[in-house]
Amino acid sequence: MCGIAGIFDTREQRPIEEALLSRMNQVQFHRGPDEGGLHTEPGVGLAHRRLSIIDLSNGHQPLFNEDGSVVVVYNGEIYNFPELMEELLAAGHRFRTHCDTEVIVHAWEEWGEDCVQRFRGMFAFALWDRQKKTLFLARDRLGIKPLHYALLADGRLLFGSELKALLVCPELPRRIDPRAVEDYFSYGYVPDPRTIFADVHSLEAGHTLTLRTGTALPAPHRYWDVPFRDNGVKSRDEAREELVERLREAVRIRLVAEVPLGAFLSGGVDSSAVVAMMAGLSEQPVNTSCISFGVAEFDEADYAAQVAKQFGTRHQVEQVEADDFDLIDQLIDLYDQPYADSSAMPTYRVCELAKKRVTVALSGDGGDENFAGYRRYRWQMYEDRLRGLLPRGLRKPLFGALGALYPKIDWAPRVLRAKSTFQALARDAVEGYFHNFSILPDALRQSLYSAGFKRELAGYHGIEVFNRYLDDAPEHPLSRVQYLDMKTYLPGDILTKVDRASMAHALEVRVPILDHRFVEWVSGLPPEWKLSGGEGKRIFKQALEPHLPRDILYRRKMGFAVPLAKWFRGPLREKLRNALLGPVLADSGIFDQAFLARLVEQHQSGARDHSAALWALLMFEAFLRRAQPDLDLAVTGAR
Repeated sequence: MCGIAGIFDTREQRPIEEALLSRMNQVQFHRGPDEGGLHTEPGVGLAHRRLSIIDLSNGHQPLFNEDGSVVVVYNGEIYNFPELMEELLAAGHRFRTHCDTEVIVHAWEEWGEDCVQRFRGMFAFALWDRQKKTLFLARDRLGIKPLHYALLADGRLLFGSELKALLVCPELPRRIDPRAVEDYFSYGYVPDPRTIFADVHSLEAGHTLTLRTGTALPAPHRYWDVPFRDNGVKSRDEAREELVERLREAVRIRLVAEVPLGAFLSGGVDSSAVVAMMAGLSEQPVNTSCISFGVAEFDEADYAAQVAKQFGTRHQVEQVEADDFDLIDQLIDLYDQPYADSSAMPTYRVCELAKKRVTVALSGDGGDENFAGYRRYRWQMYEDRLRGLLPRGLRKPLFGALGALYPKIDWAPRVLRAKSTFQALARDAVEGYFHNFSILPDALRQSLYSAGFKRELAGYHGIEVFNRYLDDAPEHPLSRVQYLDMKTYLPGDILTKVDRASMAHALEVRVPILDHRFVEWVSGLPPEWKLSGGEGKRIFKQALEPHLPRDILYRRKMGFAVPLAKWFRGPLREKLRNALLGPVLADSGIFDQAFLARLVEQHQSGARDHSAALWALLMFEAFLRRAQPDLDLAVTGAR
């Protein structure tokens, strides 16, 4: 696992500033502490930080073909590189190493832009072909590895694994994009291809970008999408058997490494399934790592210990406490932009813990998106059935009125917290999903923003992120929201979290449940096999019954959360007030200060649970504070 960076002159072949390229590379040192490399020539500069995993003595980057006309910098793992190497050798290509990086340059020579169709794995790479005067940028199908880019006014294109690599360039504008702020307070992160900076973009999952000297910046090209097509499996018994075999194979190809290897084990279904497969494939005990919270309703450590005992793993546990609040500034440094998933804290700690023993760890990420495991999918299907009982012309005024009149009672059981449900039923299916998904619902965001910031938004609404994917989304209502999550939440939240937290500790994380062949096959299973009788991951759990105990498979889902509501009323009470009611948010011009104060008071008095919104604001405040004074805020009257 590595970090890449580069500079490309889109206008002509002017000399590249090597000192800038070196700074871009060095700021990503944590992604690859083993070695670094630079290559410059007129019009292009490529940089690389290496974390050695395979072919430790070779595979230095930038890496060239035989005559030096093609060069690549690459972050990731291509698991089918031995098969591709054999095919390329048979076609007449010569190899100097036994690493997946060299496969990329020869695959480009053989197949051009279609080379990405051959790769099975996680990757982000930049390849320069001198003869064609072409720079080729690519990101893997699910967005496991990141890639950001920006076009400067002078025609130079900057790119890097993390935003910080671009931000070292003094000519890069730091203008905050108001739409990105709205997206952030809707989703809790800034979805691709946008970033918090108006002039910086993220290459979307499953996309490539081909640039040629002397031509304008083109639109990225999508080379893959989740198909959601019938995969031909005719019975549940057949599906269960094939599912385990496919999962086992996806795990097996991810066990190749010349460094210590282990797994994250939360005690949930997904990570337990991965550990079960690993244990069956490994001659040695699996190294497993787990985080506990010291708060019973959030702590899965006992379940993790149960799985660890069943498979005889070498298990280690560490507890996260409320005083881990000081990690916030470190998280902002890692993410480079606002990021509001509080599970970033335990994820950072579990990566830190795992690194004590291993350099590669397998995770269970992707199980919920693949198999409809989130509770919100159950509520979406329930609400969708209710929507079908009444025409929209009647449903909208009826449930809109009920939503307005019904009290908000956060302390009550979900079934009694009908206000949000009524509000969702007044909307269409996608609007309702957005409403339920948003960390700050529409009404809350409208109250939160200042009048000046609303003018800057010019009517933009966060649901437009979902809307841009609807034309390609499957028709089935469950598959549709799974698809939306795979295009937005999975790469923007889950995979971003794991990449930044793991790379902070020079730890490579591999995600077998997101093997693209496995994802394609699972997407073709009938939706009712995934969510049935109110049970998410139904077919997945049934397939795993011979491998895991029922109290692991069928217990209540807890998720990888932290007890924010309790922390904000207890040990973090004053720190929260000082941050949210202090000068940083006030000076930004984005927020209504009176409403901010009301949010804090309502939560700390126990009247409402605003913990998700307050955490989002806390992380935004930390971003603004750390980024000053270089930020250019677009809001009238803001600095």
